[in-house]
Amino acid sequence: MIPRYARPEAAAIWSPQSRFKIMFEIEAHAADAMAELGVIPAAAAAAIWERGGNVLFDVDRIDEIERETKHDVIAFLTHVTEIVGPEARFLHQGMTSSDVNDTALAVQLTRATDLLLEGVELVLAALKRRALEQRTTATVGRSHGIHAEPTTFGLKLAGHYAEFNRARDRLAMARFEVATCAISGPVGTFASVDPRVEAHVAERLGLRPEPVSTQVIPRDRHAAYFAALAVVASSIERLATEIRHLQRTEVLEVEEFFDVGQKGSSAMPHKRNPILTENLTGLARLVRSAVTPAMENVALWHERDISHSSVERGIAPDATVHLDFALRRLATLMERLIVYPENMRKNLDRMGGLVHSQQVLLALTQKGMAREAAYSAVQRNAMKVWRGEGQFLELLKADPDVTAQLTDAELTDLFDLAWHFKHVDTIFDRVFGEGAT
Repeated sequence: MIPRYARPEAAAIWSPQSRFKIMFEIEAHAADAMAELGVIPAAAAAAIWERGGNVLFDVDRIDEIERETKHDVIAFLTHVTEIVGPEARFLHQGMTSSDVNDTALAVQLTRATDLLLEGVELVLAALKRRALEQRTTATVGRSHGIHAEPTTFGLKLAGHYAEFNRARDRLAMARFEVATCAISGPVGTFASVDPRVEAHVAERLGLRPEPVSTQVIPRDRHAAYFAALAVVASSIERLATEIRHLQRTEVLEVEEFFDVGQKGSSAMPHKRNPILTENLTGLARLVRSAVTPAMENVALWHERDISHSSVERGIAPDATVHLDFALRRLATLMERLIVYPENMRKNLDRMGGLVHSQQVLLALTQKGMAREAAYSAVQRNAMKVWRGEGQFLELLKADPDVTAQLTDAELTDLFDLAWHFKHVDTIFDRVFGEGAT
């Protein structure tokens, strides 16, 4: 992970000390279950917790042992033996390294996802507040980057709110997907470890037993998990891209907050750049980069290989920590986003009323004019506006084909913004619930 884009709470989940603590808890919970089943002495299980439950593991020592053994779990268990003493011989009875590593990864991913869900809640709260605040702020909708029809800035934000609501559901499902425990022994047959041990460990760690593990937890779960994170990252980028476009000097409908003392350019003192949303765009790309290797991890050899291991040591902390950072940054950005309603209205009006062309087209057809003829009449006047030859309403009032069907008063009524906004409250009720304020 990149420390610049890592919150301490998220990074801590992936620290060696955290991982070793989780590994110890897996082994100790398994020992408890084995003691209950009479596989190991109850006194040994108690001693394991008593001597190892609250220690800080010596990461350097474990690394030193691993340099000799070339095996991470053996290195960890050797160090635990140094701490616990003779009773440590009862650890790892009938278990395999994947039982420990895969279950530890499941714990780390679920804890990381809990932080991601908190981040989404912050984004949702900010989007809801700003959407309700800007519910009726008129702005132009754009398709292909070109003026289309009027909308409200609140509706724009409501759409993003709905998307992050779906993101919350995706993350919850992703958490469920990876929250499984495997304590099934070599090749997953439970030949050397009772299934009740797995059930006990799973219950203690807030996981579910993996129904069938082939010595490893199937990696389709992890592929789905990282795919879900990637979709959330894409939702972040969509909102960030919208803000970046709206902050362009020629548009300037919204702007990122600019703190006292902040500098925009080392060369140009006047600059106020959309650096936060550009950063979010980059972080989204980083999170999405985990998807392809996660998909490729699904096809392991037979019951197990470790080709997935090196991949997950990289993508798991990277994707979760960077997405956590991005969600928090986005929430703050939206809370402090500067909105310029007057510029929105200025931009809405800059095309001389062309945004009302559909109303005129529909009104002409409702008066009995053939659609193709109506479209032609509206378009030829619209093209004059594009060429700078006048205002749309006045040109329509001067067109005999149009005035043969519509009076000046009727044409003027068609340019009322209220026509576009009559169902805004209906949409808000759908997104936020009826009567949301």
